[in-house]
Amino acid sequence: MRILFVVALSLVTPLTIASTLTKVDVSQLPGDKFELRMSFDETPPEPKGYTIEKPARIVLDFADVDSSVKDRRIPLAVPNGQSAMVLTSDGRTRLIINLDNLTPYSSRVDGDGYIVEIGSAGADAADEAKVAISNQIETSSSAGHPEINNIDFRRGELGEGRIVLKLSNTKVSANLVETGSGVRLTFKNAWIDQSLRRRLDVLDFATPVSVISSNQEGDNVIFNIAASGDFDYLAYQTDNEYVVSVKPLTEREKAEKKKEFSYTGNKLSLDFQDIEVRAVLQIIADFTNLNLVASDTVNGRITLRLQSVPWDQALDLVLKTKGLDKRLSGNVMMVAPAAEIAERERREIETKKQLEELAPLRTEYIRVRYANAKDMFSLFAGGGKGKGGGGGGGGQASLTTQSVLSERGSGTVDERTNSIIITDTSERIEAFKRLVDQIDIPIRQVMIEARIVVANNNFQRELGIRWGGMSFYRDNNATVDIVGSQEALDTANGNGDSPSQFFDNLATGQDATIDLTANDMVDLATTGTPAGSAAVGILTDNAYLDLELTALENTGYAEIVSQPKVITSDKQTASIRSGKEIAYQEASASGATSTSFKEAVLLLEVTPQITPDNRIIMDLSVSKDALSAVVNGVPTIDVTRLDTKVLVNNGQTVVLGGVFSVDTAKSENKVPVLGDIPFLGRLFKRTLTRTDKSELLIFITPRLMAESLDK
Repeated sequence: MRILFVVALSLVTPLTIASTLTKVDVSQLPGDKFELRMSFDETPPEPKGYTIEKPARIVLDFADVDSSVKDRRIPLAVPNGQSAMVLTSDGRTRLIINLDNLTPYSSRVDGDGYIVEIGSAGADAADEAKVAISNQIETSSSAGHPEINNIDFRRGELGEGRIVLKLSNTKVSANLVETGSGVRLTFKNAWIDQSLRRRLDVLDFATPVSVISSNQEGDNVIFNIAASGDFDYLAYQTDNEYVVSVKPLTEREKAEKKKEFSYTGNKLSLDFQDIEVRAVLQIIADFTNLNLVASDTVNGRITLRLQSVPWDQALDLVLKTKGLDKRLSGNVMMVAPAAEIAERERREIETKKQLEELAPLRTEYIRVRYANAKDMFSLFAGGGKGKGGGGGGGGQASLTTQSVLSERGSGTVDERTNSIIITDTSERIEAFKRLVDQIDIPIRQVMIEARIVVANNNFQRELGIRWGGMSFYRDNNATVDIVGSQEALDTANGNGDSPSQFFDNLATGQDATIDLTANDMVDLATTGTPAGSAAVGILTDNAYLDLELTALENTGYAEIVSQPKVITSDKQTASIRSGKEIAYQEASASGATSTSFKEAVLLLEVTPQITPDNRIIMDLSVSKDALSAVVNGVPTIDVTRLDTKVLVNNGQTVVLGGVFSVDTAKSENKVPVLGDIPFLGRLFKRTLTRTDKSELLIFITPRLMAESLDK
């Protein structure tokens, strides 16, 4: 929330001081009213005053009046009252009354006192009369000015608040400036109807804009857009539509803005002429609710005018102008000249060093529970003047450090008991123990599970044909026996006679035997054992003809799943492997043979890193090798390997990678010319179709282990 705090004080050099303010009393009145009675040493002058709506304040200036009131800030323990502040400079005294909500007030002179009654009915009537007169003036002056016809509010896709104003005339002069509480838009020489002069609460839209208020001030229309948080704004006009967009800043934009402008305090405005530096510091301390301690050497006067400036920037400007510096301790701010603060801090360091040199030494035994004591102590080794001791054959190592131990301190690491022996002052030993407690914590563990899935799918279809036949002449007394069957198609020249013997027997009238499988004219049968076949033959007295159709279809599916698991600590490398080593003979340079080995293993190697939001960054190496074939006595290995780095949520399974391959082959064997005949050509050819599919997927699932067994 940006707060606008305005303090305006004009310098008037008085000739004489008319009166002095001696006392300020507060009393509560009936009906949630209260009054402030200001007591003077004589009749006070009539003050000049004004009010501020946000923050709610009533300001009264008394000219030629001094103040002897000890407490500048006076708490108001009454309803709607916060505090009152009395400021005096060069014969002028100002009373600032801080309220919860701005309400009407009345004031009067009562003898040597001045009474301010806040929440009076008389003031309400006077205020209503002023409003009525103002409305008459505004109504009479609305003619001839561009008008604001409508006010609309919308929420954008990025969460921005968009104020859309409908104008009666495109030629309107607009001025948009940033204020302490948001954005102020002014239309000069414009008019807005009384029905549109209202306060719109748009907090439910979840945008930086919370309230939009519109009002007519003279010839100008004023829009006060209250916005909270970090935001950016822009305005543009399209024809008779004027749009103001207030957009929330992203984290990246906030960081860039903070880098450009490092002051983040609530904004305030200061307007002083020749005022004491101590008074300015007191005002800033009151604004920030900080306790102020100023050195006696803080003096001088300053003139400044700052509008909507962060309070920390205003404080730095005042301090740098006067060569001052500050130190914050809790809610107490100490202010003194920079040289004085530097000298004080130097003396404190020297005093602390002298006390440390005189402090007694003591020895303490620190047991390291989870970490390695030697590695932990090496983190602090600085090669200083400290002396180590006790390094010997008893499993002890001597190390020194200058960053944690003092110059008189020393330390020894006992590797046997995983402990550190420290000799130093009590303060340094306690600091070292606190450091060890922060570092010596159990390392979180992760279980990494990988799944390697290999799926193979193959399909083969084959269609072939075989033709056989023979013509012959036989004697009427000769007989012909036919041998050979579908089951003996691969048997060459089975039980039949040779062709020459067959013809000789027939010519001499002897019996002969024909083997159908040995008389193929066209052999385009399937290359493997057919899954099915169909044959047909024609035999006459002097010839035979056979036809055989073979078909083969083969389908296979295989899935191989490998699932290695490993548990390791944060930032510690772990690996697991399973497989075999394949031996083979290899010739050496001298001509002798030696036995060598090749690995065919399943390997998972991982180095996890646990992030603060319980996610895991992993350096991964996954491989699955298998024996493929042996060529000239040397085995060949099918290699499947993946190396990657990945960020995964706890318990989430992700696919690290995959390979999908398809091998398709088609072949055709045929008899020239005959195989090209349409339709009939199918009787003189063999076709083969084969499809092999292979898919490899690698999955990874990390899981954080419970820090204790009871979880």
